[in-house]
Amino acid sequence: MRNLIERRSLLFQLVRRDFEQRFVGSAVGWIWGLIHPLVLLLSWVFVFQVCLKQKPPAGETSYALFVFAGMLPWLLFSETVQRSAPSLLDQANLITKTVFPAEIVPVSVFLSTLISHLLALALIIVAELWMNQVSIFLLLLPLYMLAIGLFAVGVGWIVASLHVFLRDTAQMLSVVLTMWFWATPIFLDEEKFPAQAKFLLLANPLYYLVKSYRAVLLHSAPPDFRDLGVAIAFGAAAFVAGGLFFRYMKRGFADVL
Repeated sequence: MRNLIERRSLLFQLVRRDFEQRFVGSAVGWIWGLIHPLVLLLSWVFVFQVCLKQKPPAGETSYALFVFAGMLPWLLFSETVQRSAPSLLDQANLITKTVFPAEIVPVSVFLSTLISHLLALALIIVAELWMNQVSIFLLLLPLYMLAIGLFAVGVGWIVASLHVFLRDTAQMLSVVLTMWFWATPIFLDEEKFPAQAKFLLLANPLYYLVKSYRAVLLHSAPPDFRDLGVAIAFGAAAFVAGGLFFRYMKRGFADVL
């Protein structure tokens, strides 16, 4: 935490460079950050609503908005973790040849991904304004983003440090995230999960965040603050565990990188 605060100017430079490099040479630039989630949304809605005749859960007016609100926290988390895994190898020259706090690299990945997340979030808020469904509880969104950030950075520190020593980490992570994705109620209402699989929801931090995003974005009623507390507890635990693990593993980075 001390390194993150003292090197905040370096952190912001890394965030800006990362965001710019993702779209350098692109004809439409940052708009790709909107195109990607929209194409995913259209594909999923076509498969589940049009082909499989999936209906919106009780109390929901639009299946597309139901899916979109649920996919936003998942995309922010999964993209951060996936891009964090090879991030130390990408910055190997800085880590080995300069006095560089390696722990800020996954943090910069999250903040860069957060920019695209905010752009996509603006789309659903505009849709809600058009439908006259905007809730005052949108002001709570930064707290949920903080919970996602703590959890994603903590997991990102773990996979990034493992990937330095075990180059199969990124491939294993892809498998784990695929299973994790289907254990998160993005397309289906949680009530449709079989009773014997309910434990997967309760042990899944993304379940509480997906549920809370939908409550804040789609409903005028206050969200369940117990879900926020559980999400922040998961995030804080992952952040501390990931930070300690990263600090232990970073001693050997220079030799391997």
